[in-house]
Amino acid sequence: MARLTINGKSHVFDIDPATPLLWALREQVGLTGTKYGCGIAQCGACTVHIDGEAVRSCVVPVSAAEGKQITTIEGLAVNGVLTKVQKAWLEHDVPQCGYCQSGMIMAVTALLNEKPKPTDADIDAAITNICRCGTFQQVREAIHAAAKA
Repeated sequence: MARLTINGKSHVFDIDPATPLLWALREQVGLTGTKYGCGIAQCGACTVHIDGEAVRSCVVPVSAAEGKQITTIEGLAVNGVLTKVQKAWLEHDVPQCGYCQSGMIMAVTALLNEKPKPTDADIDAAITNICRCGTFQQVREAIHAAAKA
């Protein structure tokens, strides 16, 4: 049995402890905002927070997440109020197809929590998520806007 705390709620389910966290979130808990992209921690579509740190959930086994606070894209907005990053995303028209955006928002949120006023070099180092639509310029603009908010 695995016991995970996801978005502030405790979940218990029978799952192989080696199962990637991504699949527990999507298949066991039904939180499908976290996306499968590559399965090898390269694209970032599966990014979630574990104890506030951005991680690629496709390579984190469930056993490594037990006893920790897991936050998914569904857990960011509180009572329907979007975060400053989510608002900046909308204001700067970042999403195109949108597939990578939940992971991108999670990575950016973790960056701003660590460095509230990131430089372009900080952004380049921390945000390694891949967007096939090529919205990287809008992402950078949205990050700087959220940092000012």
